[in-house]
Amino acid sequence: MFARRDLLLRLTATAAGVVPALAAPEGHKMKMSLSVRVAEAFHNKEQSTKTIDELIALARSAGYEALCMRASQVGVHSPAERVKEVSGKIKAAGLAVSMITGDFAVPSNNEQGPGCLRRIGPYLDLAHSLGADLIRVCMKKEEDIQWAQRAADEARERKIRLAHQSHCASMFETVDGAAKVLQAINRPNFGLIYEPANWFVVNEPYGRETVKRLSPHIFNFYIQNHRVGPTGKDYLETWKNGRVKLDHIGVWETSGLDSADVFAGLREIGYSGFITVHQAFGNIMPVEDAVRRSVQFLRPLTVG
Repeated sequence: MFARRDLLLRLTATAAGVVPALAAPEGHKMKMSLSVRVAEAFHNKEQSTKTIDELIALARSAGYEALCMRASQVGVHSPAERVKEVSGKIKAAGLAVSMITGDFAVPSNNEQGPGCLRRIGPYLDLAHSLGADLIRVCMKKEEDIQWAQRAADEARERKIRLAHQSHCASMFETVDGAAKVLQAINRPNFGLIYEPANWFVVNEPYGRETVKRLSPHIFNFYIQNHRVGPTGKDYLETWKNGRVKLDHIGVWETSGLDSADVFAGLREIGYSGFITVHQAFGNIMPVEDAVRRSVQFLRPLTVG
């Protein structure tokens, strides 16, 4: 339930013709972000089932503070006029942009994914236009390390950070691998998008102790959930364990991640960044219901 002052703020703003995003509860530390991924198909990241207006309205009504933007809405391929239009709508809604993923190759995690590091300029421009200071990138091979360093140096000049998700079939598929690459890159503005579900899928430690180990590098936090098993209706390709069968389940369900342990670690390190709901809900339940249920489940976990 919202505090009285938050209700008064909303009533006053409504009378003036502006409806602000729902205020966070007292004591709230971590911030909630909604990835536009929620309206994409699991194996097709190029098409969205919702417009940016619908996603903005959903994020506001459910109480998120930000959107995590991807190329299914705007990317480096988008005309400048479109980017400006989308940016204006997000800002007018009182939402931030927690991070951008500027093309389709990065989330697809394919061989073209690291190309963003070799031409980081357009991605920096996109981030600047959307008011974001964080860009998701992709790395597949040792040779990508030097390009990550160069891209990070260029990004630092514009006060922008780069981050890589703990993603299967990448240089960040294992905890040790991620730590090794981060150490090799050795740039203060290059960090980690901590995503425990992918480490869970390949039987890597993903909970409190890993959060503490990698705490200096955690720039963002993605959350989705899977149930792993031989009867799974979907799959992920991994380097460590080959094709892993799984089912997509809500972040609130207990047959996948031990979310309580992960968030205990985040609270222990004093994490105050974004918690991004990052899951394609199409095969689980209606997007609107899943988005609201996710934030209701996660909010109590974000408060120290």
